[in-house]
Amino acid sequence: MSSGASTCHNCNTDAPGNFCSACGQTTAVHMPSAREFLHEFVAHYVALEGKLWRTLALLLLRPGALSNEYIAGRRVRYVEPLRVYLTFSILFFAILKFGSGDMLLTVHDEQVRVSAHGPHPATANGPAQMQLSILGQTPALPHQWQDFVQLSTAEKQKLVADSFFHYAPYAMFCLMPLFALFLKILYLGSGRRYGEHFLFALHTNAFAFITMALMTLIPVDLIRLALGVWLLAYLPWAMWRVYGGGKLATVCRWALLMAAYSLAMSLAIVACIATGVMLRH
Repeated sequence: MSSGASTCHNCNTDAPGNFCSACGQTTAVHMPSAREFLHEFVAHYVALEGKLWRTLALLLLRPGALSNEYIAGRRVRYVEPLRVYLTFSILFFAILKFGSGDMLLTVHDEQVRVSAHGPHPATANGPAQMQLSILGQTPALPHQWQDFVQLSTAEKQKLVADSFFHYAPYAMFCLMPLFALFLKILYLGSGRRYGEHFLFALHTNAFAFITMALMTLIPVDLIRLALGVWLLAYLPWAMWRVYGGGKLATVCRWALLMAAYSLAMSLAIVACIATGVMLRH
């Protein structure tokens, strides 16, 4: 191991101590051992040296407290909000895909024919195709969708599931600004900036991912029920702690938020599946 250098090897700034005052890099240059590699990974990426446990304790047990800490400026002791969200989002979808047999996306094998005049019978030249009559006109559906209709039930289920797991994590992340926008509208006049709403969206959705992951992993019905009740009560409680106001007003805002966000999430899931069908090779 070499001794501390007088010049930083990263930015060439004078650095007589152990760390560069300009960029923060250590002045000791040597190939780290396997133990040092592991320590760096645990300390800086998994954040097990206190930060993760403090973050999880507030996030799971005290609704809204983590957002209040961040807004108050006490940030360095906790894991960054975006990292919290991304970590538990990826973890949830991984558990849902590989660790659960309860999640089944099913598609009926019936070939749906929709028309203003009723169902169209299958033709003698081949299987019936989906048709949609709009103001007396029947537009042609994309060939990818026509191909999807002709797949077997097992192939449809696989394509739907693959499309969901491939695109849903991205869709859920793209919904975070919309979640924050809903909060901004619901709390107009509160003086809260959009960034505060976005922070709250990251924290509350990260909590939802953790809770749903636990519900997926734990096979005990009583524990699942308790987690489900906590998941239901968490968001309005967090809204009341962070935004204040009356409890009845908070519940009304929570109901409106859930209605709007549930609709947006349903449309996003449908878009994920449709994208997978349309991009199928």
